[in-house]
Amino acid sequence: MFEIVESISHFLRDPFMNVATRVESIPILFALLLGLVGALAPCQFSGNVSAITLYGTNSLKKEIAWRETLFFILGKITAFSGLGLVIYLLGQEFQQQLPLLFEPMRKLIGPLLIFIGVYMLGLFKMTWHLRLWKPVEKTKGKGHWGAFMLGFSFSLGFCPTMAILYFSLLIPLTLTTSYGVFLPPLFALGTSIPLLIVIFIIWYLGFGGMILKKGRRLGLYVQRTAGILIILIGIMDVLTFW
Repeated sequence: MFEIVESISHFLRDPFMNVATRVESIPILFALLLGLVGALAPCQFSGNVSAITLYGTNSLKKEIAWRETLFFILGKITAFSGLGLVIYLLGQEFQQQLPLLFEPMRKLIGPLLIFIGVYMLGLFKMTWHLRLWKPVEKTKGKGHWGAFMLGFSFSLGFCPTMAILYFSLLIPLTLTTSYGVFLPPLFALGTSIPLLIVIFIIWYLGFGGMILKKGRRLGLYVQRTAGILIILIGIMDVLTFW
C-alpha cells in the first residue's frame, strides 16, 4: 500500500522538487519549496487533506477559518522549528536517530483521523468537546488550541521522503546559513500551502458561511460527508503505515 501511495505522491511532488533544486542557491525560497514538496509526501498528505476538509468545511458552514488555519500553521512551525533546535543543541550525530523516535507518532495519525471522523458523524458524544472546527463564538478560543495541536501532531509523523527533505536537505542548510533559524518556519509554511490555497479560494469566491445561509440540514449533511471522508483517509493511512 505504501508503494502505491508513494508512487502517486512522487508524481505530484516531482515538478515542485525540480523547481526547488533550481533555486537551492536561494535558501529562503528553497526552504519554502521544500515544504511544499513535503506537503505532498505520503506521511503529510493525509494530514493536509484532513486539515483542508476540517477547516474548509468550517469556512463553508460559518465564516472563513483564518484563525484556526493560522494556529494550525503555528503548530507546524513550532514542531519543525523545535526539531531544528533539538538537532542544533544535540549535534548532527543525533539527527539520524530522530526519525526513528517519531515512527510511533506517525502510526497514531490514522486512528486519530478515524476518531475525528466518527465524532463528526455524531456517532458519539463527549463530556469534553473536540474544538477543531466549531464556530469561534462557541469555542471562546479553545478551537485555536485544538488547531495548534493538530498542526503540531501532524508534523511529527515522518516517512522516508519527509526525513530526506527535512533532515538531509533542510537541516544542513539551516546549520550553514547565517539566517538558518528562519528556514524551518518557512518549511512549515510551505507544508501548509495547499490548505492556504483552499481557504483563500473559499474566501475569494465569497463562499464563507454559504452553507449557513442554505440551512442547518445542509450543514449537517456537509459535516457528515466530511466525517466520512476523514474516516476513509484515516483507514487508508492505517493501511499505509501500519
